[in-house]
Amino acid sequence: MNRQIRAALPLLAPIFIWVFILCLPAGQVRAQDITGSIETGASGLPLPRFASLKSSRINMRAGPGRDYRVEWNYRKAGLPMEIIQEYDNWRKVRDASGDEGWIHVSLLTGKRTGVAAPWQKDALLPLRKRPTPDAPLIAQVEAGAVGEVISCDGQWCVVDYDDHEGYMRQAQLWGVYPSEQIRD
Repeated sequence: MNRQIRAALPLLAPIFIWVFILCLPAGQVRAQDITGSIETGASGLPLPRFASLKSSRINMRAGPGRDYRVEWNYRKAGLPMEIIQEYDNWRKVRDASGDEGWIHVSLLTGKRTGVAAPWQKDALLPLRKRPTPDAPLIAQVEAGAVGEVISCDGQWCVVDYDDHEGYMRQAQLWGVYPSEQIRD
C-alpha cells in the first residue's frame, strides 16, 4: 500500500463511518424504535410490567421468533412474568427465578397473579382476613404457590389462592411491584 494512502487512512476513517451511517436504509433505523424506550414499549404500555401465562404449555425462546431455540417450557397457566422488553409481537420476559427469554404476545395475558415468596423455601405465609399483621388467619400459603392478585394498596394485596381469598403483605409476593397499587 502506498505510504500516502496509509498516512491518510486514520484521517479518513471518521468520514467513512459517517457515510456508512447516512447510507443505512430507513427500515434499519426504524427497527430500533420497535423495542420502545425505557418507559414504554412498542405496544404503548409501560415497561417493565407484569403479565401472566395464558396456558399450561408455553415455550420461552432465546430470541424473538420461532426460529430461536427453546430455553424453557412452562407448564403452569397463570404463572406471573415480568415483561422487560418488546419486539414486534414478542415480549422479553423474566420469571420469578430470574430467567429471561422471549414469549409470543398471544401466550400472555394481562391478568395479574403472584407467587408467594419464592425466595423463602419451605415457608408458610399467612393469608389474613384483614390487612393487619394480627388479623385472623384464613389460610397458610406455601412459598412458591401461585394465586390471583385481585387488588393491592401498596402495602397489602387481596389474593385468591384456591378459593381462599384474603390479605397478604405485598412484600411477600413476586408479581407486583413494591408500593404498586392495583384496583379490582
